[in-house]
Amino acid sequence: MNRSRVAVLALLAVAAAWGSTFFLTKDLLDRMDVADYLALRFAIATVALILIHPPAISKLSRLDRGRGVALGITYGVAQLVQTEGLRHTSASVSGFVTGMYVVFTPLLAAVILRHKIGRWAWVAVVLATVGLGVLSLRGFSMGTGELLTLAAAGLYALHIIGLGAWSTPSNAFGLSALQMVVITAVCAVGAVPGGFSLPTGAGDWIAVVYMALVAGALALMVQTWAQAHLTPTRAAIAMTMEPVFASAFAVLFGAESVTARMLIGGALVMSAMYLVELAPRRKFEAEVQHLGQ
Repeated sequence: MNRSRVAVLALLAVAAAWGSTFFLTKDLLDRMDVADYLALRFAIATVALILIHPPAISKLSRLDRGRGVALGITYGVAQLVQTEGLRHTSASVSGFVTGMYVVFTPLLAAVILRHKIGRWAWVAVVLATVGLGVLSLRGFSMGTGELLTLAAAGLYALHIIGLGAWSTPSNAFGLSALQMVVITAVCAVGAVPGGFSLPTGAGDWIAVVYMALVAGALALMVQTWAQAHLTPTRAAIAMTMEPVFASAFAVLFGAESVTARMLIGGALVMSAMYLVELAPRRKFEAEVQHLGQ
């Protein structure tokens, strides 16, 4: 129980790191192509992870290497598909549809892993989905951009499920490094058609390095370790806190002000977090009570 609670807190830190990049990325992409930015960001993250522990990937078993490649391809393609979808829809709608991995994850986990999803977990999924809608949506229609983003959400759900099934505390670092190598390769392929450009200003380089090291390398490493201790559904709901943190950082460091939508949407997502954390505690207490009888 204690280890799983630490894992949830770790995923909340990951969500905070991802949320902190929103206003930085929005500003950076005014001067840099999306595919170029992704390729550069993940390339820096790859170098950092390999330098920290060079033998990490070679120490993985053949099976873990295959799994790492599959996870990296899934995540890398999701990044490119989501980015392409963003060209055809608004950022707010993209954020909401991407967050639909919180719905896809328990559905796919039930089908692929035969996980039984409890009643309170489904209630939490509904609350998180409504909260994301309140936070993000300013109108909605289903078109090319939304369909592409929905496909990306499905790929993110598969990535969450794969990490939950295949990551262990012992292989977490090597699996993170290998994923990052593959993600970089996939994003580089996406960057090739339009040519490759680098940031020009010192501020842009600082932003890219921060997003590569903190929201990239460190976040993926922590996510991989944390998901070794959590069910995919519990992990997905924890990560829906990303837009809540994004809104908070936009208020603190950006030009946005607190709105009723932020407060209501954030409260719904946090309620989902409370439910998904309360459910395993109740189960644990019930098991302890049963053993004591």
